[in-house]
Amino acid sequence: MVRVKPTIYVVEDDPDISRLVRHHLEGASFNVRLYSTGNLVVADAERQRPALFLLDIMVPGKDGLELCRQIRQSVSLASVPVIFLTAKSGEADRVLGLELGADDYIPKPFSPRELVARVKAVLRRFERPLPPVPTKIDEIHIDPGAMTLMVRGKQVPTTATEFRLLDYFMRHAGRVFTRDQLLDSVWRDTAYVTPRSVDVYVRRIREKIEPDPENPRYLKTVRGAGYRFEVAR
Repeated sequence: MVRVKPTIYVVEDDPDISRLVRHHLEGASFNVRLYSTGNLVVADAERQRPALFLLDIMVPGKDGLELCRQIRQSVSLASVPVIFLTAKSGEADRVLGLELGADDYIPKPFSPRELVARVKAVLRRFERPLPPVPTKIDEIHIDPGAMTLMVRGKQVPTTATEFRLLDYFMRHAGRVFTRDQLLDSVWRDTAYVTPRSVDVYVRRIREKIEPDPENPRYLKTVRGAGYRFEVAR
């Protein structure tokens, strides 16, 4: 049986970088679709869903940040991994990218071998199947088979990383996990992920499941230890 190559949508306006990225990703058995602006990306992706988006932040038209917002707001695309590839490499920029729903953030200049390794690491994160049984705690219902989150009767879009982290918390409700334990269990390949990423994703999940994210009822911080998903009594 012929294995279908995963397709990666690359949004990059520098032709030299585009050619470099395409060359190395195709050499690693990916199909690559290049865009020099962000204007048509979401519409094309909704017709032909990619395995991953690789987005430069500073491109003409819709920039990478706006593109990421639109991807995360699309029911059909919200779970597709996003990696930012950008010259903006400060800690604040990285956190902003993660808060918008990126799964990784690669600063320029970059090593092509590292780029391929990080693309594979992000995709590998989602290869392990989740337990198929839905879980419901109070007003929160997750269905791993359909990759859907229902909160207070309404479907809420999530990224694949958010879904896997929430699924892990809910299946181990009441237990306290350190950031490192969560990285090992949910992210799996932790070579390119920092404990700060866990904090960003917890904040994003709270915004989606908590009536008051600033005073969480479910996803609690355990000072000096980590996080716990608490069943309301």
